[in-house]
Amino acid sequence: MSAGVVITGGGGGIGRALARRFAADGARVVVADLNGDAAAEVAAEVGGTSFTGDVASEDGVAKLLAAARETLGEIDVFCANAGVAPFGDEQSGEDDWARTWDVNVMAHVRAAKQLLPAWLERGKGHFIATASAAGLLTTLGSAPYSVTKHGALAFAEWLSATYRHRGITVQAICPQGVRTAMLESSGPRGQLLMGASAIDPDQVADALFAAIDEGRFLVLPHPEVAEYYALRATQTDRWLGGMNKLQRKIEALPED
Repeated sequence: MSAGVVITGGGGGIGRALARRFAADGARVVVADLNGDAAAEVAAEVGGTSFTGDVASEDGVAKLLAAARETLGEIDVFCANAGVAPFGDEQSGEDDWARTWDVNVMAHVRAAKQLLPAWLERGKGHFIATASAAGLLTTLGSAPYSVTKHGALAFAEWLSATYRHRGITVQAICPQGVRTAMLESSGPRGQLLMGASAIDPDQVADALFAAIDEGRFLVLPHPEVAEYYALRATQTDRWLGGMNKLQRKIEALPED
């Protein structure tokens, strides 16, 4: 039987591209999104099933997985792709931090908590986290996004280190700019940081499938991110200096 795949945040952007790519590969796909109309549109396009709901709570994740199991039977692949990226710094409100943490990190933890018992019993399961290059590096202009994407990557690393020998495959997708509504909403600051190197969502999906074929944990649709990551690790002060230089360029931009 073809693989049963669940994709959160599947109504647009990277999620939609993943749904198309998995369906083209023969998978049965459940497309989950807060925007029910968007989820239904993508599901209709790929011959899948839509789910309308919020994965920012344990109950929301449980409802999604229950609905997916009714449709798919077994969930073979879970794509924790839903994400939020509010602008903000250390002054961001508690609600912004809590919401970003729930969507970008705890949704992954809660899904794994409910998926792993069955996967470990079967000796097989595939967890894919959309962590962003922000998880490897940082994101100027959004402390909540940067911190939570680091958390998403850390959790994916922990899952792989802990359960790889028991048949659990874990991958982390870490692109820079992708031509999605999220990038569009970032305005001139986002364009300065990511616009020039932005890629299409389909290129992210292609990079994921190449990484699946090669058995790689890190999915880097922008290969240069590996160089930045190495610089960050080995020449941290130089890397921070370069990021601060970018920050000063951002601060010199006209107000929106």
